[in-house]
Amino acid sequence: MPTPLPLQTVVAHTGRVTVARRQQLLHQRPVTVWLTGLSGAGKSTLAYEMEQRLHDQGLSSFVLDGDNLRHNLNRDLGFTPEERQENIRRVAEVAALMNDAGLIVFTALISPCLADRAMARSIIGSARFIEVHVSTALKVCEDRDPKGLYNKARSGLIPMFTGISAPYEPPDEPHIRVDAGQCSVSEAAAQILDYLQQQSVLA
Repeated sequence: MPTPLPLQTVVAHTGRVTVARRQQLLHQRPVTVWLTGLSGAGKSTLAYEMEQRLHDQGLSSFVLDGDNLRHNLNRDLGFTPEERQENIRRVAEVAALMNDAGLIVFTALISPCLADRAMARSIIGSARFIEVHVSTALKVCEDRDPKGLYNKARSGLIPMFTGISAPYEPPDEPHIRVDAGQCSVSEAAAQILDYLQQQSVLA
């Protein structure tokens, strides 16, 4: 692998189009809505529902889905704690860039560790970071098991599987907590939409 250049030799450049100008152009405040929860909790379903709702309102958003990113940007990463942390770091950096472009971003990742989510918040910036705990119970997620992962984890075929053989650390004080086992996708999306409106994210 080539040796990276020393950081002091890399000079950052700044254009004349500011985030504030992009915000005016798009009529929205760029934020990252970070959805965290167990596998099968409903994070991706909810993220894409939100993307559709904002699109229908003429607003610009994008979903960074953890599974999708592991097919491209993060395909070189496994699931050790260190690799999970790097996965989160990369997603947070991309989300921050998309926020700089004026977009509202929805991330859908298990992101099981408090420290890793705190890192994501520091990269994106607290003013732009909205943490949503999709708090669907383990039993509900396991009963759904849309990808058959829990069965494989119970059989020992998937080591370090969150909720079974690896821990999940729920947020202490998320901005929003939705239980997709107790409410519909539409109801959960409405709850997030209400919060975004209260925070003046939407025009």
